[in-house]
Amino acid sequence: MITLTKSAVNRVQEMVAKKESAIGLRIGVTESGCSGYSYALDFAETVSDTDTVIEQDGVKLVVDATSMPILDEMQLDFVKEGLNQSFKFNNPNVISSCGCGESFSVTK
Repeated sequence: MITLTKSAVNRVQEMVAKKESAIGLRIGVTESGCSGYSYALDFAETVSDTDTVIEQDGVKLVVDATSMPILDEMQLDFVKEGLNQSFKFNNPNVISSCGCGESFSVTK
């Protein structure tokens, strides 16, 4: 199960409210970078039969079947540090990441 911090819930609610066609946030992984995978975020506008839909505090996350095992037990956070703000992925499945922090490898 993927969970969101209160800060992430608030940010996703703000984002989805601004995009009429969005039903939630699509989160996944793509093969990328020197360590294997990168996170991918987009607006979810549809849900396929193979997607998993996770609802928390009125927010829907849509995850494709390939990404779900890699993201299982992850916590999505949203942090503000000075002028910077971004989603943070607290994923216990990650065993290493590249030096720039853009890609990672997993135990599964």
